[in-house]
Amino acid sequence: MPRRAGIAAVLAAVAAVATGCAANPTTTHAADAPGSPASTLEPGAFTVFAAASLAHAFDELGDRFERAHPEVDVVVNPGGSAALAQQVVAGAPADVLATAAEPPMEVVVRAGLADEPAVLATNTLELAVPPGNPGGVAGLDDLARADLRIALCDPTVPCGAAAATLLDGEGITPAPDTLEPDVTAVLTKVVLGEVDAGLVYVTDVRSAGDRVEGLDVPAAASVVNRYPIAAVADAPHPRAAAAFVAFVTGPTGREVLAGLGFGAP
Repeated sequence: MPRRAGIAAVLAAVAAVATGCAANPTTTHAADAPGSPASTLEPGAFTVFAAASLAHAFDELGDRFERAHPEVDVVVNPGGSAALAQQVVAGAPADVLATAAEPPMEVVVRAGLADEPAVLATNTLELAVPPGNPGGVAGLDDLARADLRIALCDPTVPCGAAAATLLDGEGITPAPDTLEPDVTAVLTKVVLGEVDAGLVYVTDVRSAGDRVEGLDVPAAASVVNRYPIAAVADAPHPRAAAAFVAFVTGPTGREVLAGLGFGAP
């Protein structure tokens, strides 16, 4: 079952609503096993809106959840947290929302469209450079160099807000050549060699493997992103949504997220 709903499909769903309204893959913990009370769920596909930096983790968690609950299919729609939150507010048919910081989730909670969120993980920033570090990047200070090609997340999304806080705290005025809508877009620029450096999450550097090199940023330890998750109010599949949130925040979720480099909540 494909995990990722296309952006065009999501936007079409939003438009339709607006118009009408004018790690071990065999690991299974006892609480997640078929036959438990949570295993009687609405059959079929349910949709999880997830921050781009959670895409890999939620693909794996979706696989494991389906093994525990064969009656359901998990469709993960990854994207920028702020955009996903706005889509939920606009009426997109999401069952679960997970964001890379708390402010986007607060928008949905204030609108009365999400249950009380739980924090599932934390993350910090790291410099990513192409293999061999052709720009000779040594640290955060180099993000101010006009001779380098630099990619940052737009400040309106969690990775960009964290980058702005980090750089401001270090007294650095960056000279970005591009501001991207989510952290995956920044990482892609680095992987393709289109930029000399980008600020991404530690987990993104790990997931990229040998396609990038990571440069540790000690000061980033003071700027920690907390990732909340919640079932969406009036979700099309409320039992599946609640079960998935419990699964992700439970032992299996903690195991998978830690294995991918996420910090504890």
